[in-house]
Amino acid sequence: MSTSTPRPRAPWTVAPRPVDDPVSAGLLRDYLVDVADRWYELYEGRSTTPEEIDKHLAEMPSDDLAPPRGVFLVAHHDGELAGCAGVRLLDGGGTAEPGLRRTAELKRMFVRPAKRGLGAGGVLLAAAEAAARELGAGRIVLETRLDLREARALYARHGYADVPPFCEGPYSEVWLGKELGEELGKELGDRITG
Repeated sequence: MSTSTPRPRAPWTVAPRPVDDPVSAGLLRDYLVDVADRWYELYEGRSTTPEEIDKHLAEMPSDDLAPPRGVFLVAHHDGELAGCAGVRLLDGGGTAEPGLRRTAELKRMFVRPAKRGLGAGGVLLAAAEAAARELGAGRIVLETRLDLREARALYARHGYADVPPFCEGPYSEVWLGKELGEELGKELGDRITG
């Protein structure tokens, strides 16, 4: 009888990075190509062109994913660039008043195709929730599309539920949110970034 030793899981790291950094800009482009191609293939039967991607990037500023009201997170898996997520505050100023519950929004969550199925979504989501707490948020919301079924399933597994629409846009079809607990988030955040 032989026994096999399970292979150790490759380490994940998630850390803030300036949103205008070349690595961040590359991930944002990869994100947009991925979601835009899916939309165009579904509705127009074609992929996006580089010109369309450039146009969409210009219309999709991400400077709100920078301190003091936001953060852009970059994930690595086993030393390789794996994905990203952004968090920004929707309400409240620099410091929350006692008893005021601030809301953060999850934006630009993306995992490179080669890193999907390895737990990246859960790792990035936990890091984004921890970042939202650090910004003083007591809840986090997001908007997504109906065709992004894998993303919607990930959010549901992690406790996200339907919320009333909080924004409008041609690609906003589903709005989800979650109340953020303090202790679990700190524990997960420490484990991911430590």
